[in-house]
Amino acid sequence: MKNYLKLVNFEINRFMKIYIVLIISTIILQVVGLFFRSQSYLSEADHWIYDNQLPIEEFLGQYGPMSMHKFLNTLWFIGSVALCVVTLLIYVFFIWYRDWLGKNTFIYRLLMLPTNRLNIFLSKATAIFIFVLGLIALQLILFPIESLLLTWLVPDELRLDMNLLQIMEYPFMFVLFPKTILEFFINYGIGLIVVFVLFTFVLFERCYRLKGIFIGMVYVALSFVVFISPIFLNILLDHYFYPIELFGFVVFTGLVVMTCSILTSYYLLNKKIRV
Repeated sequence: MKNYLKLVNFEINRFMKIYIVLIISTIILQVVGLFFRSQSYLSEADHWIYDNQLPIEEFLGQYGPMSMHKFLNTLWFIGSVALCVVTLLIYVFFIWYRDWLGKNTFIYRLLMLPTNRLNIFLSKATAIFIFVLGLIALQLILFPIESLLLTWLVPDELRLDMNLLQIMEYPFMFVLFPKTILEFFINYGIGLIVVFVLFTFVLFERCYRLKGIFIGMVYVALSFVVFISPIFLNILLDHYFYPIELFGFVVFTGLVVMTCSILTSYYLLNKKIRV
């Protein structure tokens, strides 16, 4: 356990500079985006109310009040989230390939550590999971700050204030911010399974090179088919299973995929890895 924690800390420190840049970029994009979206809304209101001499009620009936939901629907917010997602997705691969880069290949030293090689695999996955949770926590902090900023930018009569729970009722927001513990384990459990499967793909490629790419792609496809097989089966059987039964089957296939990825990666790291 001690070696595992050291490896997790090591992986976090290696990515920290990029991670800080990602955090700062997210903050800047969202704050600047909120400012421009608010100014655009106020410009439209001024044109409607003052230039066209129309009542404010008619403007609100047409456009609705300015709220955080209007900001969440902008490219500024969506782009900031996409930036985080894409960066971490790239890092899922780079966290492994970085160890093979350079003249002094770091993977030699990493694999020669006096620890179970599975700890290397798990520490990298844990680091990525911590990075994801960190960005989620950042967003939860940003929402109240942005709501406060919105009160400074838009007059009361043109603004609809929302608390944190109301903000997170925006469509698709439940994926990032589950409302219950069960939903949290479902959403982020699936994400963790995806990370394990992609890690296994990388290890297949590292072990078998060009042939490994094909093997890895087949493995990813089979993992996907196994994971969603209960859903397909339920459709073929005309929704034969109760929802709780279907949920149980999906959880089971998810655990199967996760276990297979861990065991396969463990085997590759110990028996087949080429450095």
